[in-house]
Amino acid sequence: MRASRLLQILLLLQNRGRQTSVQLAEELEVAPRTILRDVDAMTEAGLPIVVHQGNQGGIELGFNYRTRLTGLARDEAQALGLILAAQNPMIAALGLEQAARQARAKLVESLPDTTRRHSADAMARFVLVEDTPVANDRVRALAKAVAARTVARIRFATQAEQVIHPIGLKLDAACWSVHDGATGLHIPEADWGRINMSSQRFEPPDAVPR
Repeated sequence: MRASRLLQILLLLQNRGRQTSVQLAEELEVAPRTILRDVDAMTEAGLPIVVHQGNQGGIELGFNYRTRLTGLARDEAQALGLILAAQNPMIAALGLEQAARQARAKLVESLPDTTRRHSADAMARFVLVEDTPVANDRVRALAKAVAARTVARIRFATQAEQVIHPIGLKLDAACWSVHDGATGLHIPEADWGRINMSSQRFEPPDAVPR
């Protein structure tokens, strides 16, 4: 388990830059002192770890060090295969089916031979077909509004018309809902009515609540 954690620390520092021991500890669900011991071990192994002291301090990789993930454990490779094999209705909502197939093929091909075989085997043996309905035109329209950060109107041309700032879509128990950034509410599809799309952009909130 420790070897896996050390690799995660390395990748986090590489991808996110300077991190504090507390940030790394929260990400990896361990104590900060465990992170500090791991950092000592990585330094002893010859990795260019730089530790900065003080209020603006933190841990980072020095000398523009880069690594690449060259292998996964067998169970990790199998789990990755299952993730890639599962059909995600959000992909259809955004019209990204072809792009998803291409991305999956590129990702699988980029894996080392053994990892690729384990992932491909899991993809072939376990097939998850989502039984939720394929995204309809209204879902697709709001998905594009979420991606483009544009205003939409639901229940259009009725007395209950509402201007919303779509910041997210959620699929729960075969029911879609849109997250309105203006009110913070999740509005179910049954309450959308007719939808009118706008080209007017909005600034989303800093954090998107779940």
